[in-house]
Order: sequence, then structure tokens, then C-alpha cells
Amino acid sequence: MPLRLSSSWFLGAAIIAWVFAPVVERWLLIEPPWTWVVGGSFAVLLGLSVLAHEMAHAVMAQRFGLDVRSMTIHLIGGVTAMEAETRRPWVDFTIAVVGPLTSLVVGGVAWLGYLAAPSGTVFSFVTFQLMAANLIVGVLNLVPALPLDGGRLLRDVVWAASGREYIGTLVAGWTGRAFALVVAFFALLPVLLGRPDVVWLAWGLLLAGFIWFEASRSLKVAGMSRIIARLTVGDLLRPVVFVPHDTPLASALALPRHSDAAVVVTDAHGAVAGIVRPESAAAVPVERQPWVPVSSVAASAGSGDRLTPQLGGVELIAALTSHPSPVHLVEDAAGTVYGVVVTADVEEALSAGRRRSAL
Repeated sequence: MPLRLSSSWFLGAAIIAWVFAPVVERWLLIEPPWTWVVGGSFAVLLGLSVLAHEMAHAVMAQRFGLDVRSMTIHLIGGVTAMEAETRRPWVDFTIAVVGPLTSLVVGGVAWLGYLAAPSGTVFSFVTFQLMAANLIVGVLNLVPALPLDGGRLLRDVVWAASGREYIGTLVAGWTGRAFALVVAFFALLPVLLGRPDVVWLAWGLLLAGFIWFEASRSLKVAGMSRIIARLTVGDLLRPVVFVPHDTPLASALALPRHSDAAVVVTDAHGAVAGIVRPESAAAVPVERQPWVPVSSVAASAGSGDRLTPQLGGVELIAALTSHPSPVHLVEDAAGTVYGVVVTADVEEALSAGRRRSAL
């Protein structure tokens, strides 16, 4: 699985080395540039701890058959990108929980290293800071607020209880926003008490802003998921008119039919051969339409372009995107075509749902 190190991580490492330099000087009684070396070493080890956290997510996802696109380590953490999200809450719960547990295990190992190290040494300093950092990361990630892992756990529990993923995302997303406000309050608290701390304020507001942004994005995703969940083939179905492949285009267009009906072309054996695209038909001059066969303006209808009446929600969107086509035939279990779904209609339904949500 590809590992990506964001350029922001180097900024974070430099800030950590700068912040810890005076702490190292007091703890180990050493002077620059060695304070910077020790602080930078801790930043690297902290980055490796974040990598272990993300690797736990990635390996567990692979165990459940999900493809992991990449792992990215950035300024304030990491993210594991997966090819496809699981549609089972307990699977997502398992993938989410192993990250914080790994951080807690790393913190525990660092604590054992600290107990075994001679006091006042570089090793004791680094293991103590690594223990504290991983315990904080592990506990913080268990907070039930998106985008933290605990938010995913909350989402999965609500998802399993309600049977609807978007409801779980809504709950965890709003919890994430509330938690972002709490983090911002504690970041500003020293300022309100008259004891400002620039580093505390900067990191606190950065973390609060990140949580708020990601929680808000999750809420948008939940809104779109709710719209998608309501989509069905039946709601989008257009009727069809069947014409033989050698029918003149003018005759096919003159057939009485519903205004939004699609013209389906059949071959010599009566099987579906294609679908007339309105834009292709309109491109033929009117004076030539009586001499042009309807098959010449029909797009082929492959088996991958066909839908079943029972499809809806995420499964419908997956079927449409796996075989991109302007028009998809709808057929029953016997293979009889009795309608079409036009991709433009799906896009319009999603846009209308977004507009209603915005209101």
C-alpha cells in the first residue's frame, strides 16, 4: 500500500522540535543544537507512531477484502484512503477501533521502556514523551465525534441500530462540530484567563478547525447519502417504444408515444440492439430523416447497461457508475425490457435533492 508523507508533516516536525527544545534543555541539561536533535528525533518517532495507527486501519481493512489506496501522514495525524467503504457497520467498527487501540499499545510499550531506562537520559525522555503522546492520541481518537475514530464508532453503532448509515453519520457529524467548539474553548481559555500561550492557542485552534471542517464535510456526505437512499429505479423509469432496426428515422420519431419515452431499436430477431439518443436524431436534417434507418442513430445497449427494477439507493448508483452510459435499459427477471433510466434524470434528481437540503 502506498505511503505518502505530506509536506505539512515536515512543518509539524519542525514545530515539535522547536517546542520541545527548552523542555529537553531542562530535562537533560544539554544545550542547542543537541536539544533540536532530541526534539527532532521525538518528532520522527511520533510520526512512526501515527504510521502504526494508520497501518492498523489499513491491515484490518485488507483483512476484510477492502483495497487500501494509500496511507498519508500529515501535520496533525494521518488518514487511510480505501478503494471502497464497507456496507456493514460491524466491519467498519472493527477497522476504526484498531487504530486507537494500536496507539494505546504503543503508549504502553513506551511506558515500559521509560520504566526500564536510566533517569535523565535521552532514552528516558523520548520514551516518556512518546508514552504521553500515544496515550493522548489513543484516548482522543476514542472521543465519539467525527472525523475521529470514535466518531466512526458512534456512527457505526447508530447505523446498526437504525439500519441507515446516513443517520449515524448525521449524529456523529453534529457531535464532531460540538467537540470542535469544546476544543476551541480550551484553546482560548488561557487567553481568557490572562495567561496566553501562543503554541497552545495555535495548535488548539488548528485542531478545532480541522475537526469542524471534517465534521461539516461528513454532514454533507450524510445529506447526499440520504438523497441517494431514496432513489429507486421505479421513480426514474421512462417508458419505451420498440421499433425495428430498418425503420426510417422519420417514422420512428412520428410514432405516438409519451413525451419522455425512449425509442428502443430491435434487430432482425426482435432482440434489443440499441437506444436512440435524442441528440443524435436531432443532428439528422429533417429532409434526410425519411431515408436514414433508425439504427444509424442508436447507441448499442450492452448487457452492462441494464438495470433491474429492484435496484435503489447505493446499489443503483454503483450500477450506474460501473457501466457509464447516457441511457440504461431496465429489464425484469425474464429479460424483458420495459423501460429505461436516463443518467441525466439521475443527476437532476440528485441536484434537486441537494437544493432541497440547502433550503
